[in-house]
Amino acid sequence: MSIWGKVITALKGATNEVGESIADSNALRILDQEIREASDQLQQSKTQLAGIMAKQKLSDQKCKELKEKVAEYEGYAMKALEQGDDALATEVATKIADYEAQLTAEQEMESSFASSVTSLKKAIADAEANLRRLKQQVDTVKATESVQKAQAACAAKHSGVNSKMATATDSLERIKRRQAERAAQMEAASELSGDTAESDLQSKLKAAGIGKTDSDASSVLERLKAKQQ
Repeated sequence: MSIWGKVITALKGATNEVGESIADSNALRILDQEIREASDQLQQSKTQLAGIMAKQKLSDQKCKELKEKVAEYEGYAMKALEQGDDALATEVATKIADYEAQLTAEQEMESSFASSVTSLKKAIADAEANLRRLKQQVDTVKATESVQKAQAACAAKHSGVNSKMATATDSLERIKRRQAERAAQMEAASELSGDTAESDLQSKLKAAGIGKTDSDASSVLERLKAKQQ
């Protein structure tokens, strides 16, 4: 295959992939349109059926009228024969034959209409049943599609939440470390402050001559011993 043939083949393949992608992404919309078209065709079939049923009814009425005419002219023929008027009886018989020919043709037409009505009624009933099942399946497919989209959204959201929670946890740990360091610094500062205050107080006591000495400590011990004895 030449290079241009391969290019054309590749382009055809790409076009086919694009077409399939569009069909897949619009599958439910296409399905809804196809169902609407099927419903429209079914409605047209019902309209045609109604027309055929109307023609059958008219044909049946025509058959009844022709039968009445045949019966009526048979009576005329009998009376003509009773009166001995053979010519009139023959003319009436010709008319009866004409009515019977019309009746036969009309009965065949009425039978054809009846057969068409029966066939169309069955076809329409089957089509309606299939359309109902198809609509039920479409409803199920749509519900499944909605559920899957919701699940996908929840999964994506959950993944995002986990990512954000991990980031938030890291931030919280950093804050805790900073607070612990700040608390330690304040505690150390407090201790330094206490030591400085104690040192200042001792300095003031010594300056006032009130500072604690070793002789004072000895005299206190002697007094305690004396009390114990």
